[in-house]
Amino acid sequence: MLQAEAAGGILSATMKSTDRTCTAPGTDAGRTIPLPVLGTASRSTTTIRRSRAAPWRAAVLGLIQVLMIAHIVQWVVTGRTLSPVEPSESMEFVKHGIVNAGAIMFLLALLSTVLLGRWFCGWACHVVLLQDLCGWMLKRVGIRPRPFRARLLMWVPFLLAVYMFIWPAVYRWGVVPISQSLHRLMPEAVPQPLVVTPWTGISFELVTEDFWRTFAGPVVAVPFLLICGFAVVYFLGAKGFCTYGCPYGGFFAPLDRFARGRIRVTDACEGCGHCTAVCTSNVRVHEEVRHFGMVVDPGCMKCMDCVSVCPNDALYFGLGSGAGGARPRAGTPAPVSRWDLSWQEELGIAAVFLFGFFGFRGVYEVVPMLMAVGMAICLAFLAWKSWRMLRDQNVAFHRARLRHRGRLTGTGRLFLAGTIACLALAAHCIVVHALVRAADAADARVMVPRAAIFSPSPQRIDAAAESAARSALSRFALLEPVGSGGIALLPVPSHDIRRAWLHACLHEFEDAERYMRRADRRLGGRDELVRDIAILQSLQVREADAARWLHERTGEAPWFYRSLDLLVSSQTAEGRFDDAIDRLKSAVEQLDTMPVPRRAKAAAAEARLYLLRRLSLLLADHGDPLEAVAVFRRTIEIDPASAPGRALLAWALLRAGDPEGARESMQAALALAPEDAALRDDARRLEEMIASMR
Repeated sequence: MLQAEAAGGILSATMKSTDRTCTAPGTDAGRTIPLPVLGTASRSTTTIRRSRAAPWRAAVLGLIQVLMIAHIVQWVVTGRTLSPVEPSESMEFVKHGIVNAGAIMFLLALLSTVLLGRWFCGWACHVVLLQDLCGWMLKRVGIRPRPFRARLLMWVPFLLAVYMFIWPAVYRWGVVPISQSLHRLMPEAVPQPLVVTPWTGISFELVTEDFWRTFAGPVVAVPFLLICGFAVVYFLGAKGFCTYGCPYGGFFAPLDRFARGRIRVTDACEGCGHCTAVCTSNVRVHEEVRHFGMVVDPGCMKCMDCVSVCPNDALYFGLGSGAGGARPRAGTPAPVSRWDLSWQEELGIAAVFLFGFFGFRGVYEVVPMLMAVGMAICLAFLAWKSWRMLRDQNVAFHRARLRHRGRLTGTGRLFLAGTIACLALAAHCIVVHALVRAADAADARVMVPRAAIFSPSPQRIDAAAESAARSALSRFALLEPVGSGGIALLPVPSHDIRRAWLHACLHEFEDAERYMRRADRRLGGRDELVRDIAILQSLQVREADAARWLHERTGEAPWFYRSLDLLVSSQTAEGRFDDAIDRLKSAVEQLDTMPVPRRAKAAAAEARLYLLRRLSLLLADHGDPLEAVAVFRRTIEIDPASAPGRALLAWALLRAGDPEGARESMQAALALAPEDAALRDDARRLEEMIASMR
């Protein structure tokens, strides 16, 4: 019995000494196919030895996982850590000029690829570890995924890489300026030009307190791992996500063409095919080294399994000419491109992929881009295999017969039903996206300033805006979950917020409060929502309810400083300055003593500074001047680079009877912002008041 694992899949065959053919799994008995992997071997060796490199690579990838966990633990314990060492963080540099640890790591990985080839994917990527683990687990239960080979889908990683890392720069420096120029030349044709946040130059953010800001929570992370790990490997073979979905590989693969470091071969090679059998990157190693003297496939991740299992030690990793300069050896047959699809099928599954990708991406504001890619490529495979079930007489998948001699099996019917269900889900998502766009378009026509509605005398909107608001509300109603009268499968809290605002514009404040409360419950509490609920209660002339609501929620979460500021403002408007001062002191004390949830750490730090400044101003005007100075000094300790803060401290010192201290603090403020005209006027007035006190 001989086992040959060709390009990530295992082909089991019973061989005779005079017949190098075997029965293919899932085909009719008696049909034979050639086994070229073993065709030129002169040795009698029939057992592939274990890879000596695999344990080392598993250990390195495992160590990387341990370091990632340690990084997270260190952030949880200390509240401050190195910014995420993740290639996707490089987008911050392209978009905003921010250099972080992820951008530096990605740049080093790209530069090293030019020399060593695509080693990073095989030895440093946590997603590769996940895929290898999934492949190993599937094999343990008798499932040996076969690589799926499609030409058009192999462009997906490169297109994603361009979209993520090149398009933002093109948009900022190319598309936006053109749009603004067209607006100036043809304001009627381009009434609203594109805008982008101003470029402030290159900055460094190597340390962060909000480590998890760009990462998804477990509700998204777990399905992502299941889809991009198990599902993709199960349907598309080992490292299927690397081949068809990884945007970073979209850069690594073309750079590998220039790499000097490659898997090379000596004259000791006998073409036994052991190298191809163990390659989990789906590279036909024995064919490439025979024809080129090296591996030129950009999918090679330098895992070194092929080198370690060669019975003649004919393979090695070495420096030399790159793949671009590879010349075929005379008299050797060229590697045969083996694709699973015809060009008509390629175009068909490409269309299915796009259909699934644009349907799944961002649906219900949950599915991130790379997860949508994983779902779409699985959908494309299912559609192709189902098409083959309807077309071919015999179709198998993982040793299970889906169609046999023209008749669907029970397994085939289940497979087809699953494909139809997945296509229906993608179509449903497309409809949801269309409804969201229609609702957003109608919502955008309700152009009313927030202050015009959330004010003591709310403004009435005109007839056109009212019609647009009603239209948007009717579409948002369709986006309710199925059990609530809509067509959606999941609720979207942001829709509740928009519906609340539209009802408020229509002066339907009770409905607005109801939707705002529902959004607050679904999102687990947010400062701006708590504040707006209190405003809506006030607009219904329920001031006592608003005050109780604000007391209750800010007592539970003192970092809700916008809500607390609204409460304090209402107290000062009523002349209750002592109550306002006491409430601020209580909130600051809570922030200093009570445990703050990890997700609220950044908000708590911002709230502490804001509330101290608010307290210091109240103390300066209506409390103890000396206490006001002490609180002002605390704000300076937190934010020493704040020129306005030092200017306010100067005025507090003057009121406390310390003119020299006031002058010194104002001079420090001017040193921080010498070009600030308003600050210079403040300094002049301060000097005049000091002179008048003499």
